[in-house]
Amino acid sequence: MTFVTLHDVEAARRKLSGVVRLTPMEGSRVLSEMVGGKVVLKCENLQRTGSFKIRGAYTRISRLDDASRAAGVVAASAGNHAQGVALAASLLGMTSTVFMPVGAPLPKVAATSAYGADVQLVGRTLDETLQAALAFATENGRTFIHPFDHPDLIAGHGTVGLEILEQFPEARTVVVSVGGGGLVSGIAVAAKAIRPDVKVVGVQAAGAAVWPESLRQGRPVPLTSVQTIADGIAIAQPGVVTFDYLRDLVDGVVTVSEEAMSRAIVLCLERAKLVVEPAGVAALAAVYENPEAFEPPVVAVLSGGNIDPLLLGKVISHGLGAAGRQPALRLDVPDYPGALARLLELIADAGANVVDIEHHRMGGDRGLGDVEVTVQLETRGPQHSETVRAILADAGYGVRG
Repeated sequence: MTFVTLHDVEAARRKLSGVVRLTPMEGSRVLSEMVGGKVVLKCENLQRTGSFKIRGAYTRISRLDDASRAAGVVAASAGNHAQGVALAASLLGMTSTVFMPVGAPLPKVAATSAYGADVQLVGRTLDETLQAALAFATENGRTFIHPFDHPDLIAGHGTVGLEILEQFPEARTVVVSVGGGGLVSGIAVAAKAIRPDVKVVGVQAAGAAVWPESLRQGRPVPLTSVQTIADGIAIAQPGVVTFDYLRDLVDGVVTVSEEAMSRAIVLCLERAKLVVEPAGVAALAAVYENPEAFEPPVVAVLSGGNIDPLLLGKVISHGLGAAGRQPALRLDVPDYPGALARLLELIADAGANVVDIEHHRMGGDRGLGDVEVTVQLETRGPQHSETVRAILADAGYGVRG
């Protein structure tokens, strides 16, 4: 296989001139202190359509011949690729049909339609959606735009790598979210051609970690199931084209937990004032979770920011819980008048706030004269949470959770 070259990436950048934004690089004091060296964020969540995908989609579609342009293009996606294809086709004066899963977030469906695509909601899983899109493309003589497995996509995404090394030439490590591998492949092509000493590290959600095992076995190995909030990188099958790039150019692929991504989203909101989706924040989550693993100066790519507001609310709550700021405690409380009031008074005196509370009389392994109270608290952090637990335990409450 002939690899995409730096020349191809530079050609893609010329084609993308005036189409994509030069996204900013923002420093992170919190992460820099943790890593022991400078950490900056490449904010592709601020790109047009809210992710890096427009770079590859436009590059790929713009290189179609006249007959293919006239017929139109087809794509399958849960959101970001869908929006990239829809906008790219519209900018090039072409029609696009985008297949999305039935359960795709409504904001992503609405945005894809607003960019000019004919949206078809088909299938409960992305694999079912993909099969429907491929069949439609074949039946109607249209070009299917793969979400990651094509050299033009890799070249387009490689422009992120060019920008990183121009905006932050001292970078030693570039950390990138990985789904199918198109973005990390393109960044690796550009980075290794310009600075062979730069390390490029991919990050996957632990519940969709198709790459580590595939790279260990030296061939694409599909997953039997995928379970993660990071729908943008929830890929069950590694790319055939991108596999060689990850094997030969990427320095490693690590995984992060759902809790780590949730905490990272909260960190972005609170400290960087940036809205980032779970797939887009995986690289930052890896640095946040294991800072000593990355040689500074470090660039963490925030690859997308298209998150459903309903999911954002859940993720924030999950992230606060994972960070020890909203602990949920189960307590054995004596069953007599005023006992619950005394418990709440202790919590208030400890400086914690009650977010939710439930009172259970039936079931459980508590004593005969007790009731179980489940209380979710808002605290100032893990140390404060432990202090509250200790106060309640010293007061004679059986504390669990």
